[in-house]
Amino acid sequence: MPVPDFQTLMRPVLELHADGQEHSAASVRSQLFEQLDLSPEERDERLPSGRQSRFANRVGWATTYLAQTGLLERPRRGVTRITARGSEVLEREPERIDLKVLSQFPEFHAFRTTQTPTSPASAGPGQKDELSAATPEEAMEAAYEQLRSALAEELLNRVKEQTPAFFEQLVLDVLHAMGYGGRRRDGVVRLGGTGDEGIDGVIHEDKLGLDVIYVQAKRWQNPVGRPVIQAFVGALQGARASKGVLITTSTFTSDAQSYADSVSPRVILVDGRELAELMLDHDVGVGQSTRYEIKKIDEDYFADEGDDVGASSPDAVTS
Repeated sequence: MPVPDFQTLMRPVLELHADGQEHSAASVRSQLFEQLDLSPEERDERLPSGRQSRFANRVGWATTYLAQTGLLERPRRGVTRITARGSEVLEREPERIDLKVLSQFPEFHAFRTTQTPTSPASAGPGQKDELSAATPEEAMEAAYEQLRSALAEELLNRVKEQTPAFFEQLVLDVLHAMGYGGRRRDGVVRLGGTGDEGIDGVIHEDKLGLDVIYVQAKRWQNPVGRPVIQAFVGALQGARASKGVLITTSTFTSDAQSYADSVSPRVILVDGRELAELMLDHDVGVGQSTRYEIKKIDEDYFADEGDDVGASSPDAVTS
């Protein structure tokens, strides 16, 4: 089964505390993992940032909301325990405990106003349920991905407006920013122009030029087909090259992709969308607009002298 959203996890998390005992964050996650019968892949699925598993993030936020609303308490670092209020709610709400149930407590509203990065009230049609089911990290990352996708599309459109010569240089700039060609001034050379025989650039991967990558750039609107790949392979063979990269502003046909996957010398294809993503990843043609830092509690700072400072965060929420 897919990992439940953090609201759906609230009742299971509270039920695990029904015995009145102290429970560590790790034990809560472990018991829920078994109870929900999740696969190892579902348990280990990462957030887009890659810094935390989706399962741990959602369990952590379910625990945090329950604690901030007074249904759980933190008697000491790294553990939670049910409160009298939590026991009452558990008995009164046999089916589901979610944000609607928690909203009856004043503590919830004080906490909620500082925790929601994107308000459901401001969401577009069809987005409210998705936002309310998302943890703050998931909502922020969804907004980030939306901004990134829009920027990638705009960036690709700008690239398509440039001259072929500009595009050839841009392709080499992206590859150099990715680390190809090293720090040598002549490690990346543009050859585009009359008589280039289908090769627009050369990248020397070592100081002696023993390992060379040949590059072709196609500023096209229509999909690039197999004949173009075949011609590039012919140019590589003529240059006795072992590998090449063909980058376009458009896309590749399935036939072209299949041919490139099976041919020798090796040819890597990069379409317009992937090129835009690489430009964003390696800061080519873009600059930083705004930077946000997401911080978490430093448990070592607040640890007593005898505490085990290697223990995990109480709610296991990280950024």
